[in-house]
Amino acid sequence: MNIGIFDSGLGGLIITKSLIKAMPQYNFCYLGDTKYVPYGNRSKEVVYDLTKRCIDYLFNEKDCKLIIIACNTATIASLRKLQQEYLPSHYNDRRILGVIIPTLETIIERQYNKIGLFATNGTINSNVYDEELKKLNPNIKLYSQATPLLVPLIENNGDKYTTPIIKDYISNLNKDIEAIILGCTHYPHYKKQIKDEAEKLFNHKVDIISQDEIIPEKTMTYLNNHPEIDACLSKESKHIFELTDITKSYIEQATNMFQHEINIKKIDL
Repeated sequence: MNIGIFDSGLGGLIITKSLIKAMPQYNFCYLGDTKYVPYGNRSKEVVYDLTKRCIDYLFNEKDCKLIIIACNTATIASLRKLQQEYLPSHYNDRRILGVIIPTLETIIERQYNKIGLFATNGTINSNVYDEELKKLNPNIKLYSQATPLLVPLIENNGDKYTTPIIKDYISNLNKDIEAIILGCTHYPHYKKQIKDEAEKLFNHKVDIISQDEIIPEKTMTYLNNHPEIDACLSKESKHIFELTDITKSYIEQATNMFQHEINIKKIDL
């Protein structure tokens, strides 16, 4: 059985690359719903329906035992309902994980006091990061900034336009922040640029909390804590990459993310 990674677009490929590097023996199947990207401006109901459709595909057609929803928007709109209602009645022996709680656990572990958050409109408007962080540690201050232009820029090779946009987003954060959460799996693409611009503007060190660095470690911890799941997973180093829409631009971006060409298949759901 495989580990599935689902994202609304190409951003999850960054996390997939990190997972393959950290856990090379495992079989991974990546599904990017590029036909409907971005999810960030869609209603919660639509995001849930789109996510459930892709989850069903990964469980039924790709024999996934464990699925990581590598999309913050989909995690917010779908994860709890899928875990508590859908899995027990449809896939009682399967598991789905998200990316938000592992990210916030890292904030707690590193003992930050003031944190910035970059995320899509949907993630910011949900207040999930604020609500979950208050449960873990109400003393940490979170300063949220919607950054809706970053995903379209990444998906459309718009890097040359990003500098003034990123500077503007950073300028809206509290100047005393110690770190910035990249609350979208696309955003590690701009990890270095965001760090450099933030440190220039605030004139002090600013750490970047990036999910491509967090999720592999948290996934390995999860499997260590659940050996019954790990025992079901195939370890043949097979990697499958599928998208619901393929363009020349997507192929180029995927190649850039992996630094080599990968075999991507288009599927119809």
